[in-house]
Amino acid sequence: MDMFFSILPLSLWIAAFAIAVLAGVVKGIVGFAMPMILLSGLSTFTTPELALAGLLLPTLVTNAMQVLRYGLSAVWDAVKRFRVFLAVGAVMIFSSAQLVPILSTQALLLGMGAAVTFFALWQLSGRAPAPGNTAQSPRLDALVGAFAGFVGGISGMWGPPTVAYLTAIGTEKRQQMLAQGVIYGLGAVLLVIAHTHSGILNAQTLPFSLALLLPAILGMWIGARISDRVDQATFRKVTLIVLIISGLNLLRRGFFG
Repeated sequence: MDMFFSILPLSLWIAAFAIAVLAGVVKGIVGFAMPMILLSGLSTFTTPELALAGLLLPTLVTNAMQVLRYGLSAVWDAVKRFRVFLAVGAVMIFSSAQLVPILSTQALLLGMGAAVTFFALWQLSGRAPAPGNTAQSPRLDALVGAFAGFVGGISGMWGPPTVAYLTAIGTEKRQQMLAQGVIYGLGAVLLVIAHTHSGILNAQTLPFSLALLLPAILGMWIGARISDRVDQATFRKVTLIVLIISGLNLLRRGFFG
């Protein structure tokens, strides 16, 4: 018990658990945003390194939950469809994670935040081409996968560019939830390995990440029950709204750290 209170006092543990539940609920509804919510929420009262370590195991486990809802055959179909995205993203996640101790991420966060916010607002405005007018291709998969993987390795957040891409190619709700789970799940495995290697996840930070598992899983369960009642049009609108919040949060982090 002393080990846990050496990480945070009780009041901040309660705050951390509440943030983990909220992150789980949002992820259960739209299939992403857990790293964003955990990182932005936890880093208000912890170091960025501890917040990054804290999100690793909850992200890994909840993505496994998201994937296993659909069965192994559906998972394999998603892996085949997005194999280029996954392969390129995996290389970039592992490579860029090693830059965390030495690289300033402000410019990258500002660029991604502006792009994601613009995309989501454009889609909601009704002036953008209908979802599905952008055709999926190996080249586009590689480009988006490289960008998402690079950002994910540095910040732990590869969701916004991935979701923007899945939305642009008109992915159906069930397929999008599955694809996000597969992409983020494999990315989370690599991120845990990469940050064990980088030193972010270590004997001092591992208990913090473990402690956030249960509230994150509880929130995920609640969110999944809500998601089951949401139709395609509502799902897309909620996804775009969460993307706007994600983009604005990235801009905040880019400007203010």
